[in-house]
Amino acid sequence: MALPNPIRWGIIGIGRFGRLHARGVESIYGLELAAICNRNQQRLDAAHAEFPATIASTDYRELLDDPSIDAVSITTHWQDHYEVAGAALKSGKHVLLEKPMASTSDECRQLVELSQTSRGKFMVGHICRFDPRVSLAKKAIVEGRIGRIVSMHAKRNLPRAPGSLRLDKTSPLMGDGIHDADLMMWFLGREPTRVYGRYVRFNEFRYADVGWAMLEFDDTAIGVVETNWGLPANTPTVIDATLQVIGTDGMLTIDCSHTGLTILDPNGLKMQDTDYWPEQYGSLVGVLQNEIAYFANCIRQDTNPNVITPVEAARAVYVMEAAERAANGGHPVSLRLDSFV
Repeated sequence: MALPNPIRWGIIGIGRFGRLHARGVESIYGLELAAICNRNQQRLDAAHAEFPATIASTDYRELLDDPSIDAVSITTHWQDHYEVAGAALKSGKHVLLEKPMASTSDECRQLVELSQTSRGKFMVGHICRFDPRVSLAKKAIVEGRIGRIVSMHAKRNLPRAPGSLRLDKTSPLMGDGIHDADLMMWFLGREPTRVYGRYVRFNEFRYADVGWAMLEFDDTAIGVVETNWGLPANTPTVIDATLQVIGTDGMLTIDCSHTGLTILDPNGLKMQDTDYWPEQYGSLVGVLQNEIAYFANCIRQDTNPNVITPVEAARAVYVMEAAERAANGGHPVSLRLDSFV
């Protein structure tokens, strides 16, 4: 039984992650996948064969000009986020923008300002906040179960095959470290005052293979972010990711490396994703679906998303931008986030 007024959804940037968004939209009752867009005609044709009931276009402005489209997912290259998201916000569409919010903190500031006057809802897809393991950890911290946080260490490392596909497009710190920097700020309820950064390069990509950042929260807490996109190709895990939080009265660990399903076949031993976007009975389930469904409910209920706000998403870019500046310059960078937005 269809809802009287389904939310008609468009996907701008129908590459790999855009396809996941499209399948996520299709899996949620009350949403209708109505349009897809990609400037690459060949990729658009391939996606249209997968989603034949949609309107297909190579120009995102055609999608934004269509009054029948209510909401869009923007899953383009992150350096295009500012242009596309800015146009989408000005059009009045509801906008779910993949992280990172934009390629510079100045662009993020401008998107925050645009979102404050746009008719549509706006959320940046910091997917980890919709992971039940993470939200339960946040609940335990708020309840005081581990006392005051004093130390955090996160690693979010990838095998060489997926890592090497990304290293000409984005850095490990901005591509993945931003997740953990965001969670650390969320858990503590405040921003770092100083950031250190270091790079290690062992391949000839645009960005270094390894990035580390250390976030100082005054003299009361510290967080270490480790990202390495060059693990051996035969690494069994999809992503080697854990976050340990130590408090004055206890500790917690979020383990995303072990998915609960390991398959040994002629190609070797591999863990399967069971959390973020697994397929079950022909539909996408998991954390990405949680994120899209939450945003859709905000649209229906006419409430502003607060699991992740535009200001928080912008600050995550600002902190990782500082970490990259510290890594490139070889010295720590002090932050004044109270004056950021």
